[in-house]
Amino acid sequence: MKAIVVTDRLAGTAGMKLVERPEPQAARLASLSGANYGDVVVEVHASGFTWDELSWPSTWTDRLGRDRTPSIPGHELAGVVSALGYGTTGLSVGQRVFGLTDWTRDGTLAEYVVVEARNLAPLPGDVDFAIGASVVMSGLTAWQGLFEHGRLRAGQSVLVHGAAGAVGSMATQLAREAGAYVIGTGRDASRQTALDFGAQEFVDLEADALEDIGEVDLVFDIFGGDIGNRSAGLVRAGGTLVAIAGPPEVRPTDGLAVDFVVVPDRGQLGEIVRRVRDGRVRANIGNIATLDDAVAAFNLAERPKGKTVIRVRP
Repeated sequence: MKAIVVTDRLAGTAGMKLVERPEPQAARLASLSGANYGDVVVEVHASGFTWDELSWPSTWTDRLGRDRTPSIPGHELAGVVSALGYGTTGLSVGQRVFGLTDWTRDGTLAEYVVVEARNLAPLPGDVDFAIGASVVMSGLTAWQGLFEHGRLRAGQSVLVHGAAGAVGSMATQLAREAGAYVIGTGRDASRQTALDFGAQEFVDLEADALEDIGEVDLVFDIFGGDIGNRSAGLVRAGGTLVAIAGPPEVRPTDGLAVDFVVVPDRGQLGEIVRRVRDGRVRANIGNIATLDDAVAAFNLAERPKGKTVIRVRP
């Protein structure tokens, strides 16, 4: 099968290569001595890629710290189940699915991938594979940050950093739908995009004073660093700073600070795709390329706004 692999951690996306790799062995997968209990093989139709995942340790080593290169990046997928592993329940061969793969196993920039069945959710027939793949990571991250960790409720105010990006635009839409007042941030060039995705105000982080926002109930921070530190002072008593760029260095005086890593969740994927079908949430795709053109797509001079999606199959 065709797959994108990486072997050189220092090379970044420039070190990506399109190669031939062995296909997962369905017969072995279905045997008691095969792969992990409950795995399935998915014929990948579309794959998402997160721009900084080549900096993640899990791209290069397994859970025991052992080198696992050449590794296949990509963790978001939409496709069709082609084989069931031993002990698998809840899915069937030929079923359309989408979901998030394990961080320390070969990923989705390939024609086939082995995934734990519990990490996948049914993808309705009227949702395009590219759309399905594009909302997995951003949707789950936004959902978990807002509702699980941020405890967002209707009538609250939310500051969403990077509101024009893949995660930020999803957080903006979900927060608005939940009845929150959303303030987005970013560079001025991203202002209209953030507003189009539902932000009711926009703060230019290069020209406006962040502190002029006043107090908010929830900060959704994708940046960390100085922006995250300054944002802690904006959280009102009882509010929450939710960070996805690592543990906050500064914590709110009278509120909570939470950092988290997104996890697969079939139920949440179902909620997200229902909103996509209803038109309540839309994907933020910046570029779509084929698997043959994936290396070039990930090495553009300027990173596209929104999610880069690879169509593995037409």
